Amino acid sequence: MTKSDDDLEALLIGAVPNLRAFANSLCGDPTRADDLVQDTLVKAWSNLDGFEKGSNLKAWLFTILRNTYFSELRKRRREVEDADGAMAERMSVLPEQHVHMDLVDFKKAFNVLSDDQKEVLLLVGAEGFSYEEAAEITNAAVGTVKSRVNRARVALNKALGFEVGENFNSNSEFVGVARAVVSRG
Repeated sequence: MTKSDDDLEALLIGAVPNLRAFANSLCGDPTRADDLVQDTLVKAWSNLDGFEKGSNLKAWLFTILRNTYFSELRKRRREVEDADGAMAERMSVLPEQHVHMDLVDFKKAFNVLSDDQKEVLLLVGAEGFSYEEAAEITNAAVGTVKSRVNRARVALNKALGFEVGENFNSNSEFVGVARAVVSRG
């Protein structure tokens, strides 16, 4: 390594705490944030010729991190895991429902759930994590996560007054309302 390589390495290492904080704010998972930072540093080191000397190294690193995060997010959204057919069932056309989800009603219903159910429902339903990712995050078996998500959805539908087989649009209303509940505490 040359002196300039050593200097650059020191700058990259010095940026790690800020990169980690930014990554954690994007993904909300310290383990994923660390992986994101590592991917960012590997990409930066591999593409040093793309960095213009004299420009802002930190901004360049943050751009790489942000682009990496959103690329992974888009990739995860395209991947559909549906081993048990639950996704196909949800995608079937239901009779039009004119249901407006009131934030207060949802929050009351959501608070009926156990902490474990809330956690996995937010991870899988609102944040878009796969069952496997949620299992890793919560340190639980994949089957346990699937069971908790199913029980949470059933309990939530019951608390909201929906009939068996009837539910709210989990792909749009739940995500928006759940994020509002989480952001407001």
